[in-house]
Amino acid sequence: MTPTLLMVMVCMYGYIIWTALLSLTSSRMLPVWKFIGTGQYEKLFANDRWLVSLDNLVVFGALFILTCLALGIVLAIFLDQKIRAEGALRTIYLYPMAISFIVTGTAWKWLLNPSLGLEKMFHSWGFESVQLDWLVDPDRVVFCLVIAAVWQSSGFVMAMFLAGLRGVDQDMIKAAQLDGASMPMIYRRVILPSLKPVFFSAFVILAHIAIKSFDLVAALTGGGPGYSSDLPANFMYTHAFTRAQMGLGAASAMVMLGGVLAILVPYLYSELRGKKNA
Repeated sequence: MTPTLLMVMVCMYGYIIWTALLSLTSSRMLPVWKFIGTGQYEKLFANDRWLVSLDNLVVFGALFILTCLALGIVLAIFLDQKIRAEGALRTIYLYPMAISFIVTGTAWKWLLNPSLGLEKMFHSWGFESVQLDWLVDPDRVVFCLVIAAVWQSSGFVMAMFLAGLRGVDQDMIKAAQLDGASMPMIYRRVILPSLKPVFFSAFVILAHIAIKSFDLVAALTGGGPGYSSDLPANFMYTHAFTRAQMGLGAASAMVMLGGVLAILVPYLYSELRGKKNA
């Protein structure tokens, strides 16, 4: 285990420390070990493009997480009814998760392109009033990211909830049925409350995906129009590697790391406390 441990320490934690140090310097194209304290962080939060990326992350993250959770629960309940061809439907729902966000972004870029995709199809059918120009609308382009991300990730959330539903104690359900409770009430009062750990796990995974989303934006919108669909990961890459502002990019990376830790630490704490109590 020693070589693996050394690789993890150097390639993961070592570079985290290195990035943290870079964020405190005036580095641009190359590392310059001239420490300026929190200067890069002050510059970061005065940058309009960074503030736009944070606003986009709030909108994208909230809609992405809530929609995936809602769709995942509905699909899981649907498949939990022991319907025919359950295996085939489960595979169809899960299939998008097997492809990369690059492929997803490229496919939805074609579908949402006003001159190539769905809008052109509707116009050819005679629905000339239909307009699906969100990709070129700065105020609505972030919703294109939400649509593509939900399409890819909701099946994974469904699988998590379906596994949770199959693990619910059947004696509780039978007892509720004997008391005269309807199935909708049983799901609302008995089954779903027992799935709180699944809710929490799904939330953590989806929030992590939202914060580190880069490839979907790169493939679907390229951050445009302008930088209206930028997310923090795209801001970090652009400034660190294409705009020769390594210190500023490192500062944005550390802020993103802080966001991830703010989600993971409570999750790990609850998991460890649960095992300790057990």
